[in-house]
Amino acid sequence: MNETRNRAVLVVDDEPAMRMALAANLQKTGWQVETATGVHDALQKMNAVSYPLVVTDVRMPDGSGLQVMRTARTLSPETAVILLTAYGTVPEAVQAIRGGACDYLTKPVSFDLLQGAIERVLAGARRAPREPETTAAQIVGNSPALLQALQRAANAAAANADVLIEAESGTGKELLARYIHEHSSRREGPFVAVNCAAVPEHLLESELFGYVKGAFTGAVTTKAGKFELAERGTLLLDEIGEMPLMLQPKLLRVLQERECERLGDTRPRRLNVRVITSTNVPLLRLVEQGKFRADLYYRLNVIPLTLPPLRHRREDIPQLAQHFAETFAAHTEQPARRLLPDFLAQLQRQTWPGNIRELGNFIRRVLTLNAVEEIGADQFYAEFVPPASEIHSDRSPVRPGTAMRDLERHLLESTLAATHGNRTRAAEMLGISLRTIRNKIREYGLPPRRYA
Repeated sequence: MNETRNRAVLVVDDEPAMRMALAANLQKTGWQVETATGVHDALQKMNAVSYPLVVTDVRMPDGSGLQVMRTARTLSPETAVILLTAYGTVPEAVQAIRGGACDYLTKPVSFDLLQGAIERVLAGARRAPREPETTAAQIVGNSPALLQALQRAANAAAANADVLIEAESGTGKELLARYIHEHSSRREGPFVAVNCAAVPEHLLESELFGYVKGAFTGAVTTKAGKFELAERGTLLLDEIGEMPLMLQPKLLRVLQERECERLGDTRPRRLNVRVITSTNVPLLRLVEQGKFRADLYYRLNVIPLTLPPLRHRREDIPQLAQHFAETFAAHTEQPARRLLPDFLAQLQRQTWPGNIRELGNFIRRVLTLNAVEEIGADQFYAEFVPPASEIHSDRSPVRPGTAMRDLERHLLESTLAATHGNRTRAAEMLGISLRTIRNKIREYGLPPRRYA
């Protein structure tokens, strides 16, 4: 009989960079990660160990992730399997779900989305074929501001027009996009998400539109782009404001003509895709700064939506905190801890510049680092890091004549120090993108390992 490890996950991917990135992110959330370089390697490992979770690529040189999935479920029916692919199609997704997959995500993978999928499948929320899982239950809260936003989203879902979501980071823009998709006539089709800030600029065009074999050096196969993969469904272009100016005219043409060409191809392909775009920086501001095309902005802004920041819906914070605590308990297979009224009151007093994402991360941190049955104000004060705006220093360089470059560097360093080097949270607090944070760290020569 093979050995069972309660907190072990097997990551199967033939691409070393993707395998390492998945492993690193899963380790941060407490998983004991083992990796496999392909189907054969995965089968050998699964015959020796029963994994509660398997995350596997679909297409690999020595076989299919569907074989990994079937073997995992045969050896251990309780194993949760999440499939990842850059070649997602509706028939393949249906085959995977019918075969026992618990979730199905397309590359490049958002690690927040992967974490959400893991939490769902470990809580037993497995998808049924041809009955897409609704995210309505995942949008937690009943404040007037949130309900008004959801009503507008439901109205938008009934139409087939493109949608622009402008809201602060961490408010749940991708979740709202999924809500629209799953309440629309396209719910049977795929939902494909692309983070324009996470894909390197020189790769974004091929990711969106695909390419044919020989289109450029390294194009050894033909690959469909995200627009094609979202056929009859919904494509989310997250952080659209980060799209390079040189690529924006091509996106505008695709949206106007509803057809696109793969790189290296001359044959246009008709598209039947609903496009949802999202941004944490108002696009009109970027237009005024010359960083975004005005004609593309007006083409995207067919149905504008927004989500309220958490500071405008504080009455939802206790319910959100309880949701995160229950999700954490399901993920760690432990009883849910009790959140005391004084703890919840402290949560409601904070501004949470990182919004729901910041609140969720804080709850997970408190529960991870405090092995007590009841979580109260003492645990709050032990773990809470105040926003950078509330941190004062006698060494502040703010004085007449200080160079703007020195002020910017000091602000960046102090914010990174306040977040213990967490670049994602620092970007949220400063209202800039993760890519800008990375560029500034390089520009000012800050030690990269310290700010991971």
